[in-house]
Amino acid sequence: MDEFNEPKDYEKNIPQYSEYKKLIDLGPVSQDLLKKRYLKRDDDGQIIEDIVGLFYRVAHNVAQAEQHYKGKPEDTELVFFHHLCSGDFIPASPILMNAGNKLQYLFSDHALDVPDSLEDIFEVLKMAATIQQHGGGVGFNFSKIRPLHDSVQGMKNVAFGPLNVMKIFDTSFSAIIQGGRRVGANMAVLHISHPDSLYFINAKKEFGVLQNFNLSLAITDEFMEAVKNDTDFNLINPRNNAVVKTVRAKELYDKIIENAWATGDPGIIFIDEMNRKYPFKKEHILCTGSCGQYELESFEGVPYAHINLPKILKQKENGEFTIDEDKLKYLTHIVVQFLDDVIDMHKYISPIFEEKSKRVRKIGLGVLGFADLLFALKIPYGSEKSLQIIEQIMTIIRDESRKASFELALKRGSFPDHEKSSWNQPMRHATITSIAPTGSTSMIAQTSPSIEPVYAFSFTTTTSEGKEYTILNKSYKEAVDDLPLDKNQKIQLQFADSIQKIEWLDDDFKKIFKTAMDVTPEEHIKVLATFQKFVDNSISKTINLPHEYTQQQVAEIIQQAYELKCKGITIYRDGCREDQVLLTKTQTKLSAFDEDEEEKTK
Repeated sequence: MDEFNEPKDYEKNIPQYSEYKKLIDLGPVSQDLLKKRYLKRDDDGQIIEDIVGLFYRVAHNVAQAEQHYKGKPEDTELVFFHHLCSGDFIPASPILMNAGNKLQYLFSDHALDVPDSLEDIFEVLKMAATIQQHGGGVGFNFSKIRPLHDSVQGMKNVAFGPLNVMKIFDTSFSAIIQGGRRVGANMAVLHISHPDSLYFINAKKEFGVLQNFNLSLAITDEFMEAVKNDTDFNLINPRNNAVVKTVRAKELYDKIIENAWATGDPGIIFIDEMNRKYPFKKEHILCTGSCGQYELESFEGVPYAHINLPKILKQKENGEFTIDEDKLKYLTHIVVQFLDDVIDMHKYISPIFEEKSKRVRKIGLGVLGFADLLFALKIPYGSEKSLQIIEQIMTIIRDESRKASFELALKRGSFPDHEKSSWNQPMRHATITSIAPTGSTSMIAQTSPSIEPVYAFSFTTTTSEGKEYTILNKSYKEAVDDLPLDKNQKIQLQFADSIQKIEWLDDDFKKIFKTAMDVTPEEHIKVLATFQKFVDNSISKTINLPHEYTQQQVAEIIQQAYELKCKGITIYRDGCREDQVLLTKTQTKLSAFDEDEEEKTK
């Protein structure tokens, strides 16, 4: 059933194929993306499925896990298949690419601790290369590596330090195309107390350095307190825990601000806040996955899937939209079951990854389409009303996902390390929710990425066949079409980078339809902090700043994120980097489908 010779063969085997084919209406750019990356090919490289076939392949394959629990895979696959075709949820790229294919590699994120041994360093690199070849991303913690010019086996001034190890990894990853179809995503984490932290902070000042890495500095409460009080802070050699140097905390903090302002890197992880909320109190989080949204211990992996928020809307008699809470509750249970099945169907690259991942059974249930949801509800992004919507949605997702995990635990058993955790009831998963970036998957779902505001209402892209298309945000286009304006005015609106300075346009319309650069940094932070209150893990979100923003304002934004109990923050000041990916139509063309595009603006 998993192998099809010709399209007509598999079409016969897919329930209600023709009806679902009519239901899914993808534009040319999304179709090109599917052909380029996702659709199954035969040994000669010929595509042998369409989008309906892809969804059935995924549903059929993942549902086979039900056999382990005396379930009926044929019933479960129809449920998964229906909601995939309906666009109610969408799995992350590795699942779409690899489920039911030879690789069968379904996890998006992994974590690896990099030891302070040359032999072990290259063993970690080997594992990471294999993960990337299979389509996954990796987060690394380099904090155990002794500092530059430290002693090695009695020889002084020979250690090459964590930054040079990162450069070795970076060079290796440049040669790898993820799963043969996309460039790898990686996160490098270094603790603020490491003696080489200043080198790490300054790393991306030089253009082209560590291009395959997002950088995050793990910052402690102790450091933030030292900055606040303008006191000293110790830098400690991880080899022997000796104090190497004492620095003025504020001077180091100012360097962080300066580089974040200039390059977007490093991002910041508030490591103590992560550990306070972590369900294993005797363990300590060392790093996150590849884009910062999941706290993982070394050798753990996690799969992702995202509920499509515009699909939980229902229309009232007066034409206005409201949230269908019952549907959201139902979908949350479906996606939790789907991700639990993915853990069992995933093909692990080594026994240690399987053992560590299955002992905690972490899953990444997230959302996409938040900006489009707000457009439909006519609510401005970052407003008090939008924060109330977040609370309404995420309360349901948090509570129902935990209920679903509890119910699965009663049927299938709790995760094996349950007794080591702070959970006081049976749970199938140690942690459940996370907000991941959704670059390409949002294009397939035809909605806005993750919880981000739309970057622009329109952008131009070129397909793999060289055809140029202009993509308009669907919700915005429909709203413009309904305005009582002439044709030329509507065209002006559709292709505007921002509508905020158009004097003849209604103010209420302008309040609703904002791009990422129209949303104030304070509004970005409020959205981030409100989502974080309901999410087990972290959130991948960029705080977009205007080009004219000062370093002092950047410092204030980071302080605000810390005080609001965010687990991390990434800022990006518009136009600060030469390789900025997401640009509006009037600036440049988006010529490639990069996964996690919004993350690569950093």
